[in-house]
Amino acid sequence: MILEHALLPVRPGLEADFEAAFAQARPLIEAAGGGRGVALRRSIETPNEYLLLVEWDSVAAHTEGFRGSAAYDRWRHLLHRFYEPFPVVEHFTEVR
Repeated sequence: MILEHALLPVRPGLEADFEAAFAQARPLIEAAGGGRGVALRRSIETPNEYLLLVEWDSVAAHTEGFRGSAAYDRWRHLLHRFYEPFPVVEHFTEVR
């Protein structure tokens, strides 16, 4: 399993709009092939910053599967307008 980590810097003042748009976008990523779970958390110290965590079967399930899908086009349309600057997305694997 791979964990996607993205800090989402939402333009100040648009937090409520972002959260409403994310509620519409969440089912798109939840239904993605190779996806195992999604969590969104809001920063207490920096209220316009969010942490997105998504579990994937593989990096390819995210980068080729989801990002290559029509669902990702809708995801992008719903959410990408809120970010300033654009988020950095990284993938992590468990260390035992």
